[in-house]
Amino acid sequence: MDKNKVVEVIDPALKKRIEEEISGLTFTKNFRSSTAEEWYIFLPGFKDKKTGGAAGKAIVHYNLWGNQNIFINTTIIFDDPSLYDPKLHALVYAIADEIVNRLVGYANTLLSVHAGENSYTAEYKS
Repeated sequence: MDKNKVVEVIDPALKKRIEEEISGLTFTKNFRSSTAEEWYIFLPGFKDKKTGGAAGKAIVHYNLWGNQNIFINTTIIFDDPSLYDPKLHALVYAIADEIVNRLVGYANTLLSVHAGENSYTAEYKS
């Protein structure tokens, strides 16, 4: 492969920040029922500006269809408005992807991410 033809899609500084945020990503379970869980999301560089607490929350809702099919709806809501900056879309996407990986393991999932201008939806199918 000719290295002169390789173009970095993500700025190296942003790539480093993504790695730092993901390596410091932690969760605390706030609520659990038979069909849902709510997790607080903690990131080293972000926090809720109002409370100083978690940068956001993830709500995982399980829809059970009989014994064989499980479908998961995951909603991630970021409370730090810094994550709404369009320049950080790749960071928000990477963090949300890691949250889905850790909480539901990429099972059949509909994902809804609420982060201002960086909001999006995605579908994971296993």
